[in-house]
Amino acid sequence: MSDSTLRDVVGEEPESIFRNRLCQARRYPTMSGMGDDYFSSIDQLRKLRSPLIDVRSPSEFDKGHWPGAINLPLFSDDERAAVGTSYKQDGRLKAIHLGLRITGPKMAALAEQLDQFRGADQLRLYCWRGGMRSASMAWLAQQIDLNPLLLQGGYKAYRHWAQKSFDQDWPLRIMGGRTGTGKTDLLLALQNKGVAVLDLEGLANHRGSSFGGLGLPAQPSTEHYENLLAEVLDQHQRQAAGSIWLEAESIQVGRCRIPKGLFDQMRTAPVLEIQRSLEERVEQLVGVYGQQGSEALADATNRISRRLGPQRTQQALEAIAEQDWATACRATLDYYDRCYDHELARCPDRNSIDLTGQTAAMAAETLLKAKLVQLSA
Repeated sequence: MSDSTLRDVVGEEPESIFRNRLCQARRYPTMSGMGDDYFSSIDQLRKLRSPLIDVRSPSEFDKGHWPGAINLPLFSDDERAAVGTSYKQDGRLKAIHLGLRITGPKMAALAEQLDQFRGADQLRLYCWRGGMRSASMAWLAQQIDLNPLLLQGGYKAYRHWAQKSFDQDWPLRIMGGRTGTGKTDLLLALQNKGVAVLDLEGLANHRGSSFGGLGLPAQPSTEHYENLLAEVLDQHQRQAAGSIWLEAESIQVGRCRIPKGLFDQMRTAPVLEIQRSLEERVEQLVGVYGQQGSEALADATNRISRRLGPQRTQQALEAIAEQDWATACRATLDYYDRCYDHELARCPDRNSIDLTGQTAAMAAETLLKAKLVQLSA
Protein backbone atom coordinates (compact mmCIF):
# COMPACT_ATOMS: atom_id res chain seq x y z
CA MET A 1 0.00 0.00 0.00
CA SER A 2 1.46 3.37 -1.02
CA ASP A 3 1.84 6.37 1.29
CA SER A 4 -0.74 8.28 -0.72
CA THR A 5 -3.22 5.42 -0.36
CA LEU A 6 -2.58 5.30 3.37
CA ARG A 7 -3.31 9.02 3.62
CA ASP A 8 -6.56 8.35 1.77
CA VAL A 9 -7.43 5.64 4.24
CA VAL A 10 -6.63 7.40 7.50
CA GLY A 11 -6.97 11.06 6.58
CA GLU A 12 -9.78 13.53 7.00
CA GLU A 13 -11.73 12.63 3.88
CA PRO A 14 -12.19 8.92 4.76
CA GLU A 15 -13.58 9.92 8.16
CA SER A 16 -16.35 11.64 6.27
CA ILE A 17 -16.76 8.59 4.06
CA PHE A 18 -16.97 6.24 7.03
CA ARG A 19 -19.29 8.54 8.93
CA ASN A 20 -21.71 9.24 6.12
CA ARG A 21 -21.54 6.00 4.18
CA LEU A 22 -20.28 2.98 6.08
CA CYS A 23 -22.73 3.43 8.93
CA GLN A 24 -25.71 3.24 6.57
CA ALA A 25 -27.54 0.02 7.24
CA ARG A 26 -26.40 -2.72 4.87
CA ARG A 27 -24.72 -0.25 2.49
CA TYR A 28 -21.18 0.26 1.37
CA PRO A 29 -19.91 3.74 0.57
CA THR A 30 -21.06 4.57 -2.94
CA MET A 31 -17.82 6.53 -3.43
CA SER A 32 -15.97 3.20 -3.38
CA GLY A 33 -18.21 1.81 -6.10
CA MET A 34 -19.75 -0.85 -3.87
CA GLY A 35 -23.43 -1.52 -3.38
CA ASP A 36 -25.90 -4.10 -2.14
CA ASP A 37 -24.53 -6.72 -4.53
CA TYR A 38 -21.64 -7.17 -2.13
CA PHE A 39 -23.96 -8.53 0.54
CA SER A 40 -24.71 -12.24 0.31
CA SER A 41 -27.03 -14.48 2.27
CA ILE A 42 -25.80 -17.25 4.52
CA ASP A 43 -26.86 -19.84 1.93
CA GLN A 44 -24.96 -18.07 -0.84
CA LEU A 45 -21.77 -17.74 1.19
CA ARG A 46 -21.93 -21.37 2.31
CA LYS A 47 -21.59 -22.48 -1.30
CA LEU A 48 -18.21 -20.75 -1.59
CA ARG A 49 -14.84 -22.07 -0.42
CA SER A 50 -13.04 -18.74 -0.30
CA PRO A 51 -11.34 -17.43 2.87
CA LEU A 52 -13.75 -16.61 5.68
CA ILE A 53 -12.82 -13.67 7.93
CA ASP A 54 -14.42 -12.72 11.24
CA VAL A 55 -13.63 -9.07 12.04
CA ARG A 56 -15.16 -9.09 15.55
CA SER A 57 -13.07 -8.72 18.69
CA PRO A 58 -11.05 -11.69 20.01
CA SER A 59 -13.42 -12.42 22.90
CA GLU A 60 -16.44 -12.41 20.59
CA PHE A 61 -14.61 -14.81 18.30
CA ASP A 62 -13.61 -17.09 21.18
CA LYS A 63 -17.17 -17.27 22.44
CA GLY A 64 -18.37 -18.54 19.10
CA HIS A 65 -17.73 -18.15 15.39
CA TRP A 66 -18.45 -19.67 12.01
CA PRO A 67 -16.17 -22.76 12.11
CA GLY A 68 -13.26 -22.32 9.73
CA ALA A 69 -13.22 -18.53 10.07
CA ILE A 70 -10.02 -16.58 10.66
CA ASN A 71 -10.15 -13.82 13.25
CA LEU A 72 -8.91 -10.48 11.91
CA PRO A 73 -10.33 -8.06 14.48
CA LEU A 74 -10.93 -4.43 13.68
CA PHE A 75 -11.05 -3.64 17.43
CA SER A 76 -9.44 -5.27 20.43
CA ASP A 77 -11.77 -6.18 23.31
CA ASP A 78 -10.91 -2.99 25.19
CA GLU A 79 -11.34 -0.85 22.08
CA ARG A 80 -14.71 -2.38 21.32
CA ALA A 81 -15.81 -1.70 24.91
CA ALA A 82 -14.65 1.92 24.64
CA VAL A 83 -16.59 2.47 21.41
CA GLY A 84 -19.67 0.86 22.93
CA THR A 85 -19.45 3.08 26.00
CA SER A 86 -19.05 6.14 23.82
CA TYR A 87 -22.12 5.17 21.82
CA LYS A 88 -24.22 4.85 24.98
CA GLN A 89 -22.92 7.99 26.68
CA ASP A 90 -22.12 10.36 23.82
CA GLY A 91 -24.17 9.14 20.88
CA ARG A 92 -23.59 7.49 17.58
CA LEU A 93 -21.54 10.16 15.84
CA LYS A 94 -19.04 10.50 18.69
CA ALA A 95 -18.66 6.71 18.74
CA ILE A 96 -17.95 6.70 15.00
CA HIS A 97 -15.23 9.32 15.41
CA LEU A 98 -13.68 7.33 18.25
CA GLY A 99 -13.76 4.20 16.11
CA LEU A 100 -12.01 6.07 13.29
CA ARG A 101 -9.30 7.36 15.62
CA ILE A 102 -8.71 3.79 16.81
CA THR A 103 -8.71 2.10 13.41
CA GLY A 104 -6.88 4.78 11.41
CA PRO A 105 -3.37 3.91 12.67
CA LYS A 106 -4.10 0.21 12.13
CA MET A 107 -4.96 0.40 8.45
CA ALA A 108 -1.51 -0.40 7.08
CA ALA A 109 -1.15 -3.46 9.34
CA LEU A 110 -4.68 -4.65 8.52
CA ALA A 111 -3.99 -4.22 4.81
CA GLU A 112 -0.87 -6.36 5.14
CA GLN A 113 -2.87 -9.06 6.87
CA LEU A 114 -5.52 -8.95 4.17
CA ASP A 115 -2.83 -9.21 1.53
CA GLN A 116 -2.22 -12.86 2.44
CA PHE A 117 -5.53 -13.64 0.74
CA ARG A 118 -4.57 -12.04 -2.57
CA GLY A 119 -4.75 -15.33 -4.47
CA ALA A 120 -8.39 -15.88 -3.52
CA ASP A 121 -11.21 -15.04 -5.91
CA GLN A 122 -13.23 -13.55 -3.05
CA LEU A 123 -13.08 -12.83 0.66
CA ARG A 124 -16.06 -13.65 2.84
CA LEU A 125 -16.34 -11.15 5.71
CA TYR A 126 -18.65 -10.81 8.65
CA CYS A 127 -19.05 -8.93 11.93
CA TRP A 128 -21.87 -9.16 14.46
CA ARG A 129 -24.74 -7.82 12.34
CA GLY A 130 -23.17 -7.11 8.97
CA GLY A 131 -22.67 -3.44 9.83
CA MET A 132 -19.83 -0.98 10.14
CA ARG A 133 -17.01 -3.27 11.20
CA SER A 134 -17.30 -5.68 8.30
CA ALA A 135 -18.12 -2.85 5.89
CA SER A 136 -15.01 -0.96 7.01
CA MET A 137 -12.82 -4.01 6.50
CA ALA A 138 -14.43 -4.65 3.12
CA TRP A 139 -13.78 -1.03 2.10
CA LEU A 140 -10.13 -1.48 3.00
CA ALA A 141 -9.96 -4.80 1.13
CA GLN A 142 -11.31 -3.14 -1.98
CA GLN A 143 -8.72 -0.38 -1.78
CA ILE A 144 -5.99 -3.02 -2.18
CA ASP A 145 -7.84 -4.70 -5.07
CA LEU A 146 -9.38 -7.62 -3.23
CA ASN A 147 -12.93 -8.77 -3.83
CA PRO A 148 -14.90 -8.85 -0.55
CA LEU A 149 -18.36 -10.30 0.04
CA LEU A 150 -20.26 -9.56 3.25
CA LEU A 151 -22.56 -11.87 5.15
CA GLN A 152 -25.93 -10.18 5.23
CA GLY A 153 -26.98 -9.95 8.87
CA GLY A 154 -23.49 -10.93 10.07
CA TYR A 155 -22.74 -13.55 12.68
CA LYS A 156 -26.22 -13.06 14.09
CA ALA A 157 -27.59 -14.47 10.83
CA TYR A 158 -25.19 -17.40 11.06
CA ARG A 159 -26.38 -18.17 14.59
CA HIS A 160 -29.99 -18.09 13.41
CA TRP A 161 -29.08 -20.59 10.68
CA ALA A 162 -27.27 -22.87 13.15
CA GLN A 163 -30.00 -22.87 15.79
CA LYS A 164 -32.75 -23.36 13.23
CA SER A 165 -31.02 -26.49 11.94
CA PHE A 166 -31.65 -28.37 15.21
CA ASP A 167 -35.40 -28.14 14.70
CA GLN A 168 -35.22 -30.04 11.41
CA ASP A 169 -36.07 -33.73 11.36
CA TRP A 170 -32.85 -35.75 11.36
CA PRO A 171 -32.50 -39.51 10.70
CA LEU A 172 -30.74 -40.15 14.00
CA ARG A 173 -29.53 -43.52 15.25
CA ILE A 174 -28.13 -43.88 18.76
CA MET A 175 -25.13 -45.99 19.73
CA GLY A 176 -25.77 -47.02 23.34
CA GLY A 177 -23.93 -49.15 25.83
CA ARG A 178 -22.61 -49.08 29.35
CA THR A 179 -19.49 -47.10 30.21
CA GLY A 180 -16.37 -48.74 28.81
CA THR A 181 -17.98 -50.56 25.88
CA GLY A 182 -15.93 -48.47 23.44
CA LYS A 183 -18.81 -46.64 21.79
CA THR A 184 -16.72 -43.63 20.74
CA ASP A 185 -13.98 -45.77 19.19
CA LEU A 186 -16.62 -47.81 17.38
CA LEU A 187 -18.34 -44.74 15.99
CA LEU A 188 -15.02 -43.38 14.72
CA ALA A 189 -14.25 -46.75 13.11
CA LEU A 190 -17.64 -46.66 11.39
CA GLN A 191 -17.00 -43.09 10.29
CA ASN A 192 -13.73 -44.20 8.69
CA LYS A 193 -15.75 -46.70 6.66
CA GLY A 194 -18.14 -44.05 5.36
CA VAL A 195 -20.92 -44.03 7.96
CA ALA A 196 -22.40 -40.63 8.81
CA VAL A 197 -21.43 -39.87 12.43
CA LEU A 198 -22.01 -36.90 14.71
CA ASP A 199 -19.27 -37.11 17.35
CA LEU A 200 -20.89 -35.36 20.31
CA GLU A 201 -17.97 -36.02 22.64
CA GLY A 202 -15.22 -35.24 20.15
CA LEU A 203 -16.70 -31.86 19.29
CA ALA A 204 -17.15 -31.09 23.00
CA ASN A 205 -13.63 -32.22 23.99
CA HIS A 206 -15.24 -34.25 26.74
CA ARG A 207 -16.14 -37.91 27.33
CA GLY A 208 -19.35 -37.12 29.13
CA SER A 209 -18.73 -38.22 32.73
CA SER A 210 -17.16 -36.65 35.81
CA PHE A 211 -13.87 -38.03 34.48
CA GLY A 212 -14.62 -37.00 30.90
CA GLY A 213 -12.47 -33.90 30.63
CA LEU A 214 -9.24 -35.49 31.87
CA GLY A 215 -6.40 -35.24 29.40
CA LEU A 216 -8.43 -33.34 26.81
CA PRO A 217 -8.19 -29.73 25.53
CA ALA A 218 -10.42 -27.00 26.91
CA GLN A 219 -14.06 -27.27 25.92
CA PRO A 220 -15.66 -24.84 23.49
CA SER A 221 -18.48 -22.64 24.69
CA THR A 222 -21.97 -24.08 24.28
CA GLU A 223 -22.52 -21.46 21.57
CA HIS A 224 -19.56 -22.65 19.53
CA TYR A 225 -20.46 -26.28 20.24
CA GLU A 226 -23.80 -25.62 18.60
CA ASN A 227 -22.02 -24.13 15.59
CA LEU A 228 -19.81 -27.21 15.26
CA LEU A 229 -22.80 -29.55 15.52
CA ALA A 230 -24.74 -27.58 12.92
CA GLU A 231 -21.83 -27.75 10.47
CA VAL A 232 -21.56 -31.54 10.74
CA LEU A 233 -25.31 -32.00 10.38
CA ASP A 234 -25.32 -29.76 7.32
CA GLN A 235 -22.48 -31.78 5.79
CA HIS A 236 -24.44 -35.01 6.26
CA GLN A 237 -27.55 -33.39 4.82
CA ARG A 238 -25.69 -32.27 1.70
CA GLN A 239 -24.41 -35.83 1.31
CA ALA A 240 -27.98 -37.15 1.65
CA ALA A 241 -27.12 -39.41 4.57
CA GLY A 242 -29.89 -41.91 5.23
CA SER A 243 -28.94 -42.18 8.89
CA ILE A 244 -26.71 -40.27 11.28
CA TRP A 245 -25.12 -42.14 14.18
CA LEU A 246 -24.30 -40.55 17.50
CA GLU A 247 -23.54 -41.71 21.00
CA ALA A 248 -26.11 -41.86 23.77
CA GLU A 249 -25.48 -38.83 25.99
CA SER A 250 -27.16 -36.75 28.63
CA ILE A 251 -28.01 -33.23 27.54
CA GLN A 252 -24.79 -31.95 29.16
CA VAL A 253 -21.46 -33.08 27.72
CA GLY A 254 -19.21 -31.52 30.32
CA ARG A 255 -19.97 -27.79 30.11
CA CYS A 256 -21.37 -28.07 26.58
CA ARG A 257 -25.12 -28.45 26.23
CA ILE A 258 -26.72 -30.38 23.39
CA PRO A 259 -29.40 -28.18 21.72
CA LYS A 260 -32.87 -29.07 22.91
CA GLY A 261 -34.27 -29.69 19.43
CA LEU A 262 -31.53 -32.20 18.68
CA PHE A 263 -31.67 -33.80 22.13
CA ASP A 264 -35.42 -34.31 21.93
CA GLN A 265 -34.91 -36.24 18.69
CA MET A 266 -32.14 -38.29 20.29
CA ARG A 267 -34.51 -39.43 23.04
CA THR A 268 -36.94 -40.95 20.52
CA ALA A 269 -34.39 -42.33 18.04
CA PRO A 270 -33.72 -46.09 17.62
CA VAL A 271 -30.94 -47.38 19.88
CA LEU A 272 -28.32 -50.04 19.18
CA GLU A 273 -26.90 -51.20 22.52
CA ILE A 274 -23.29 -52.39 22.50
CA GLN A 275 -22.46 -55.03 25.08
CA ARG A 276 -19.04 -56.19 26.26
CA SER A 277 -17.76 -58.20 29.22
CA LEU A 278 -16.97 -56.42 32.47
CA GLU A 279 -13.30 -57.36 32.07
CA GLU A 280 -13.09 -55.68 28.67
CA ARG A 281 -14.88 -52.62 29.92
CA VAL A 282 -12.48 -52.23 32.85
CA GLU A 283 -9.53 -52.72 30.51
CA GLN A 284 -10.92 -50.04 28.18
CA LEU A 285 -11.34 -47.55 31.03
CA VAL A 286 -7.91 -48.23 32.49
CA GLY A 287 -6.44 -47.56 29.04
CA VAL A 288 -8.25 -44.22 28.81
CA TYR A 289 -7.87 -42.91 32.36
CA GLY A 290 -4.94 -44.80 33.85
CA GLN A 291 -2.44 -42.18 32.67
CA GLN A 292 -4.29 -39.16 34.05
CA GLY A 293 -2.68 -39.08 37.49
CA SER A 294 -3.95 -39.87 40.97
CA GLU A 295 -4.86 -36.30 41.94
CA ALA A 296 -7.05 -35.67 38.90
CA LEU A 297 -8.79 -39.03 39.28
CA ALA A 298 -9.40 -38.46 42.99
CA ASP A 299 -10.91 -35.03 42.29
CA ALA A 300 -13.24 -36.52 39.67
CA THR A 301 -14.26 -39.27 42.10
CA ASN A 302 -15.02 -36.78 44.86
CA ARG A 303 -17.29 -34.84 42.51
CA ILE A 304 -19.64 -37.83 42.35
CA SER A 305 -19.14 -39.03 45.94
CA ARG A 306 -22.74 -38.34 46.93
CA ARG A 307 -23.95 -40.53 44.09
CA LEU A 308 -21.39 -43.27 44.66
CA GLY A 309 -22.07 -43.43 48.37
CA PRO A 310 -19.42 -43.36 51.11
CA GLN A 311 -18.38 -47.02 50.82
CA ARG A 312 -17.72 -47.02 47.06
CA THR A 313 -16.14 -43.57 47.21
CA GLN A 314 -13.70 -44.74 49.87
CA GLN A 315 -12.98 -47.90 47.91
CA ALA A 316 -12.27 -45.93 44.74
CA LEU A 317 -10.08 -43.34 46.49
CA GLU A 318 -8.00 -46.01 48.22
CA ALA A 319 -7.51 -47.82 44.91
CA ILE A 320 -6.49 -44.59 43.20
CA ALA A 321 -3.97 -43.86 45.95
CA GLU A 322 -2.47 -47.30 45.36
CA GLN A 323 -2.65 -46.81 41.57
CA ASP A 324 -4.89 -49.84 41.34
CA TRP A 325 -6.79 -48.45 38.38
CA ALA A 326 -8.86 -51.56 37.71
CA THR A 327 -10.31 -51.63 41.23
CA ALA A 328 -11.01 -47.92 41.08
CA CYS A 329 -12.91 -48.39 37.81
CA ARG A 330 -15.00 -51.23 39.21
CA ALA A 331 -15.93 -49.11 42.21
CA THR A 332 -17.41 -46.38 40.00
CA LEU A 333 -18.98 -48.59 37.32
CA ASP A 334 -21.90 -49.62 39.52
CA TYR A 335 -23.10 -46.02 39.65
CA TYR A 336 -22.65 -45.40 35.93
CA ASP A 337 -24.29 -48.73 35.02
CA ARG A 338 -27.38 -47.91 37.07
CA CYS A 339 -27.64 -44.51 35.39
CA TYR A 340 -27.32 -46.02 31.93
CA ASP A 341 -29.78 -48.85 32.58
CA HIS A 342 -32.34 -46.33 33.82
CA GLU A 343 -32.05 -44.30 30.64
CA LEU A 344 -32.06 -47.39 28.39
CA ALA A 345 -35.34 -48.55 29.91
CA ARG A 346 -36.98 -45.44 28.44
CA CYS A 347 -36.03 -46.43 24.86
CA PRO A 348 -38.81 -48.52 23.25
CA ASP A 349 -36.98 -49.04 19.94
CA ARG A 350 -33.70 -50.80 20.67
CA ASN A 351 -31.54 -53.72 19.62
CA SER A 352 -28.44 -55.09 21.26
CA ILE A 353 -25.32 -56.95 20.17
CA ASP A 354 -22.43 -58.42 22.16
CA LEU A 355 -19.08 -57.39 20.67
CA THR A 356 -16.85 -58.90 23.36
CA GLY A 357 -13.45 -59.80 21.98
CA GLN A 358 -13.68 -57.52 18.92
CA THR A 359 -11.57 -54.46 18.27
CA ALA A 360 -13.32 -51.30 17.11
CA ALA A 361 -12.42 -52.04 13.48
CA MET A 362 -13.66 -55.63 13.75
CA ALA A 363 -16.85 -54.50 15.48
CA ALA A 364 -17.52 -51.96 12.74
CA GLU A 365 -17.29 -54.70 10.12
CA THR A 366 -19.60 -56.88 12.18
CA LEU A 367 -22.26 -54.17 12.38
CA LEU A 368 -22.04 -53.42 8.66
CA LYS A 369 -22.24 -57.08 7.65
CA ALA A 370 -25.21 -57.61 9.97
CA LYS A 371 -26.83 -54.53 8.40
CA LEU A 372 -27.34 -53.05 11.84
CA VAL A 373 -25.50 -50.01 10.50
CA GLN A 374 -25.56 -48.79 6.91
CA LEU A 375 -23.17 -46.64 4.93
CA SER A 376 -24.15 -43.09 3.99
CA ALA A 377 -25.98 -42.68 0.71
